[in-house]
Amino acid sequence: MDQLEFFDIPSPCIGVCQSGKSGYCTGCFRSRDERLYWNQATPYAKRIIIKACQRRKSIAQRKKNSDATVTTPKQTDLFD
Repeated sequence: MDQLEFFDIPSPCIGVCQSGKSGYCTGCFRSRDERLYWNQATPYAKRIIIKACQRRKSIAQRKKNSDATVTTPKQTDLFD
């Protein structure tokens, strides 16, 4: 359910733009489809994408900081 947005939700891009082993951008942690369709996404979808990016970043940081193997979720299609 969409709610009224007064301001556009900015892209989480930080200008790194490189795909990692899991298929996500190593800068903003978005999938290829999430990056490609960002401008067409609804504000609700953008909020979901940003929350997913935050989770992916947390997982990547924990994996980097520990010796334990933490698996990054496989990339799924958001727009199918």
